[in-house]
Amino acid sequence: MKIDIPQDVSFILDELTRRGFEAYAVGGCVRDAYMGREPQDWDITTSALPEEVKGIFRRTVDTGIAHGTVMVMRGNTGYEVTTYRVDGAYGDSRHPDSVTFTSSLTEDLRRRDFTMNAMAYHPQQGIVDPFGGIADIDRGIIRCVDDPLARFTEDALRILRALRFAAQLSFTLEPATEDAVRQLAGRLTLISAERINAELTKLLVSPHPEVFRMMWSLGVTRVILPEFDQMMEMPQENPFHHLSVGEHTLVCLQNVPADPVLRWSALLHDAGKVRIHTRDEEGLDHFKGHAAVSAEMAEDVMRRLRFDNDSRERACLLIRWHDYAFQMNKKSVRRIMSRVGKENFPDLMKLVRGDTLAKSAYAQELLMPEIEQVEEMAREIEADEDALSLKDLAVTGRDLIAQGMAPGKELGRTLSRLLELVLEDPSLNRKEYLLAQVREWAAQEEAK
Repeated sequence: MKIDIPQDVSFILDELTRRGFEAYAVGGCVRDAYMGREPQDWDITTSALPEEVKGIFRRTVDTGIAHGTVMVMRGNTGYEVTTYRVDGAYGDSRHPDSVTFTSSLTEDLRRRDFTMNAMAYHPQQGIVDPFGGIADIDRGIIRCVDDPLARFTEDALRILRALRFAAQLSFTLEPATEDAVRQLAGRLTLISAERINAELTKLLVSPHPEVFRMMWSLGVTRVILPEFDQMMEMPQENPFHHLSVGEHTLVCLQNVPADPVLRWSALLHDAGKVRIHTRDEEGLDHFKGHAAVSAEMAEDVMRRLRFDNDSRERACLLIRWHDYAFQMNKKSVRRIMSRVGKENFPDLMKLVRGDTLAKSAYAQELLMPEIEQVEEMAREIEADEDALSLKDLAVTGRDLIAQGMAPGKELGRTLSRLLELVLEDPSLNRKEYLLAQVREWAAQEEAK
C-alpha cells in the first residue's frame, strides 16, 4: 500500500536514508493514513543516533534527547525524529526510567502500546507491520502489543488511551486487553489529573461518548470518576424519565454537539441527583434542586481534574441553569439570557435540548415544543437588541454620579434595579426615563 506523506516528511526520510540510516514514518500517522483518516502528526523513527540526526539537519531542537528524540524543523513545523530504542523499567508508571538504543526496527515497534500504533512506513518498503496491526484495524480491534498486563503496568495511561481509541474509531477491545483493563484500572491513581483530563475530554468529544458505559463496567470510572458510578446506580422512576441517571446521561451526551465544555456539562448535569434523591409514597422519584447541587459537584470534579478556570466556570454555569422553569413569555426568556449571558445562552439551549431528548417520550412531547418556542423568542430578543446586561442600559454609572449619586455599592444596586425594569419592559430603556426613575427612588427614600 502506498501512503501519501507530506513533502517535509519525505525530505527527512530521504536525507536519513541517503546517509545510510534506516528511517520510517511511525505510529499513529501510519494507522490513520491506512484508515483513510488525515494524520494529525507525523513522527519518524530511525536507526540514526540523536547526535547523528542533529548533524544531518540544519535546524533541530532537543525536545527529548535523553529518550532519543530530536525535533527537526521544516519551516515553522517540527517533526519528532526518535532513535530506535528499547525502554527500561517504568518507575512512575508513565515514563521509562531509561532507554537503550537498538538497531532493530521490530524491537522499537515492540515497545509501543497497541498493534495499530506499532506500524512503520517507508515509500520504498511500504508498511512494516510485525504485530498484526493491519489485521486488527480491519477487524476493528484494539489489542496491546505482546502482553497487555505488561503494557498497562508500564504506563497506566494506556488504559484510558485504549478506551479513547475505542470511542474515536468505533473499535472494540480484544478480550485479553479488556481483561487487563479490568485488572489494572486501579493503577490510574498513579496518573496525573491533567493527563486523565486530556484523555477523558478526547473520549467525550468523540463520536461515541457512550464508551463511558464500558469504562464503568470495567471499573475505570470507579477510580477516576466515582461520581459517574453513583449516577449509573440511581434509578429515575417518574413520568419524565425511562432510564437511570447514568443511562440518561449517556443519551444526553450523544445529543449535544461535540464541544468539550458542552460534553462535560452534559456528563455532570445530573450528578447532584444522587445527593438529593427522594421517593414519595407512590414510589415516584424526585430530585428537587438537583441543578444547583450538580453545579457544585461539577465544580469539585473539574477542579480535581485541573480544568482551566474558563471551562470550569462555563460548564458550572450551564449545569446550574439547565433545569430552569421557563415561562412562555419574553420576560422569562430575557431574564435567563441575562443571568447566563447572551453569549452562553445558545449553549444552554443545546444542553437543555440534549437533556430533553434523553427523557421519556411523554417528556419530549411536552417539552420540545416549548424549547423551540423559547429559542424563537430568544432570536426575536436578539433581533430587537433588547437590553440584557448593564452595558446595554441607556444610562451608565457616570450618568448616575453626574446626577449626584456617590460611587459605591448603592450605585451598583441602582443599576441592577434599572436592569430589572428593562428586562421586564425593554421600551423603558430610555435615558430620560431611567434617570427620572432614579430620582423618584431617591425621593421615596428621603420621605421615609
